[in-house]
Amino acid sequence: MRWWKVAGLAGLAGVAATGAVIARAERRRRAYTPDEIRQKLHDRVSAAAEPATSEKNVD
Repeated sequence: MRWWKVAGLAGLAGVAATGAVIARAERRRRAYTPDEIRQKLHDRVSAAAEPATSEKNVD
């Protein structure tokens, strides 16, 4: 095989693998209910706010 054929096949394999990863992530993301997403966001906000308030009290 010529080098350009090998490079083309490697590129196609990369595109296919990337598409599979994106599809899996999308299915996982869509599996959450709106209430679960809302709760996760609230948890992230509260976790992010805790260190910021403790740093202000140190000064």
